[in-house]
Amino acid sequence: MTGLPDIRNGQGELLAATFVPAGIGTSNGDGPIVVIGHGLTSDRTRPWSAALSAALAELGLASVRVAFSGNGDSEGSFLDSTPTKEVGDLGAVLDVLEGRRLAYVGHSMGALVGCLRAVRDRRIEALVSLAGMVHSARFYRSLFAGLEPGELLLGKPGKPLGEALRDDLLAIDSVLPLARDVRVPWLLVHGDADEVVPVQDSRDVAAELGPRTRLVELPGVDHSFTGAGTEAMVREVAPWLARALR
Repeated sequence: MTGLPDIRNGQGELLAATFVPAGIGTSNGDGPIVVIGHGLTSDRTRPWSAALSAALAELGLASVRVAFSGNGDSEGSFLDSTPTKEVGDLGAVLDVLEGRRLAYVGHSMGALVGCLRAVRDRRIEALVSLAGMVHSARFYRSLFAGLEPGELLLGKPGKPLGEALRDDLLAIDSVLPLARDVRVPWLLVHGDADEVVPVQDSRDVAAELGPRTRLVELPGVDHSFTGAGTEAMVREVAPWLARALR
């Protein structure tokens, strides 16, 4: 594979994606691929995701960084962006990669999306949650309960709170009960200085599933794995994925 065909979700919206091939001396024709998904108000261009793609390539793993619909360069409206819709977006990406061994890495709300997809889609062979949202209703009430629809999320231009997002986060409530049905290796990496999604979310999953997961807490690391946090995260995630997919 030297590139990606167009990826369109169930609504016909084109999803922007960046394909990073495996390093020199490895096969990109039929080898495993890691799909990387971003969090709420984000996109596929964040420093942590580019650094992870580069490290995976060095270990012989290709990756695809996708922008969910309504985010970044993808088609669609941000007002329609919800975890449930992004689960469908992720399915569209997996459809394009059909026949390859696949892992998924999701950050923040993208990790919630990964859990929701993995419990029903056996094409995902390994799952990584980075600063993963688990209790979506609690997240909404903690950060956004005081906002009216149309007001900006986290003060970010072009990222207004929509009723669809609010309703979906509240309806999902928590993916912890569903986590029991994730049957693949699952790595959770969370900074203990996360100011957006409490590290307790990842601790709750690890406590629920026990040895079926691996939890790594990074001291002093924030929600976005800023600065040295990126290196610390990549150091945990890239080798783990290489082992999980071989």
